[in-house]
Amino acid sequence: MIFCDNFIKKIFNKKYEAKGKNSSLLKIGIIVGIGLAIHNFPEGLAIGSGFESSMKLGFALAIAILLHDIPEGISMSVPMKNGGMSKTKVIILTLLSGVTTGIGAFFGALIGGISVEVIGMCLAFTAGAMLYIVSGELIPESNKIYKGRMGAVGNILGFIIGIFAVSL
Repeated sequence: MIFCDNFIKKIFNKKYEAKGKNSSLLKIGIIVGIGLAIHNFPEGLAIGSGFESSMKLGFALAIAILLHDIPEGISMSVPMKNGGMSKTKVIILTLLSGVTTGIGAFFGALIGGISVEVIGMCLAFTAGAMLYIVSGELIPESNKIYKGRMGAVGNILGFIIGIFAVSL
């Protein structure tokens, strides 16, 4: 991510500052997009290996990740659009960030058929990647923006809904 940040700073700041655009928003949107593309691969692993375990688990994971990806796409596209990128480019880049989910699902299905232990490792890897991003990036950033308790309440509600969804 540091490499991506430096690369984007060099390329995009010059291009968009010359046009009077808000390059810092654009940079944030692109960095989030790259992070999401990387983050979506383990999500795909979970979906693919989940389907190898059972159709019910695969569909539950696919629906949960689909719902989870909607605000992710918004968090990527809004800064890019407000940073001066065209609607068409924003839509294309947002869709491309999701391609890695399909690639991960393919590999998850391939290696998930090996054994139940491999499925467990795929799911654990995905959970660890998500927890790392949420606890290391998203929660600290949201605490900078909003000092109240709604972030904590949202996290608690998310866990409760997740537990309820998995138990169905």
